[in-house]
Amino acid sequence: MADPPEQHETAGEHETAGDPVADGATVELALNDLRRELPLAPGDLRQFLPGLEPERQVTDWGRSERVEGLVDRTLYEFLYHYWFRVEVEGVENVPDHGGALLVANHAGAVPPDGAMIGKAIREEHAHPRPLHLTMEPSFTGFPGVGMLATKIGGVPAHPANVHRLLFDERQLVLVFPEGRQGAEKRLRDRYRVRRFGRGGVVEAAMRARAPIVPIAVVGAEEAQPVFARLSLLRRLTRLPSVPVTSPLPLPAKFRIRFLEPVWTDELGDAPWEDQGLVQTLSHDIRALIQENLFEMVAARRSVWLG
Repeated sequence: MADPPEQHETAGEHETAGDPVADGATVELALNDLRRELPLAPGDLRQFLPGLEPERQVTDWGRSERVEGLVDRTLYEFLYHYWFRVEVEGVENVPDHGGALLVANHAGAVPPDGAMIGKAIREEHAHPRPLHLTMEPSFTGFPGVGMLATKIGGVPAHPANVHRLLFDERQLVLVFPEGRQGAEKRLRDRYRVRRFGRGGVVEAAMRARAPIVPIAVVGAEEAQPVFARLSLLRRLTRLPSVPVTSPLPLPAKFRIRFLEPVWTDELGDAPWEDQGLVQTLSHDIRALIQENLFEMVAARRSVWLG
């Protein structure tokens, strides 16, 4: 006959085993014991994670510090200092911290303006920061090129992505609100800023309470001019545009002017719900960039020498 105290203790053990709180505490104790017995520090365990980059230098967006650093030290360095000979004004207008939306004019087949804006922030800013560049979603799925663009900071253009980067992650985001109209702009229409769509990027900045930094870029629209567009090839590849352009970027002199930020946190409660305000602010930013472009183009003596 079993001893009653032992029967009572066994019953208590069964009751404890069915208690989620007690089970959780037991598991936690076991994990703590396992951590103490591990020969490696927690930071060293990353080498056992699968993937092409065991150092885990890839962000949630697919951005690779290793690939971006390699491209920056080789291709971007040459283009910035020797090919385009970039001159920068007002880079201090880019905030040192927090989310900010950078808005620039755009044109050309595969324009290097986004890359040069990012390089300018890394080279000239007192507090260099990474820059995320929004791009046509269909472009991200293009074999090879789309993967490389993601590795060096490209993000599919979508309001949810912009909001997460600005509000949740407090990052710098560069957008080209002219969209496809800018990429398809002919050489004769250079520096004529197209309409900024429906103001979606401005609304995204309002929702994130992030400042908007307008940027005027001169030189990019001659570096990769569009001479014609291939509509049939565009339908076959499903790309936004397939332009006929120079095989290599031309050595046009670049000037990048960062204008004073527009603060959206001073526009009252839920300003994005006022579509009239959204459109007005979008129009004002576009007009500001256009005014500076006209001024900068009028002041230069040569496309190639500046």
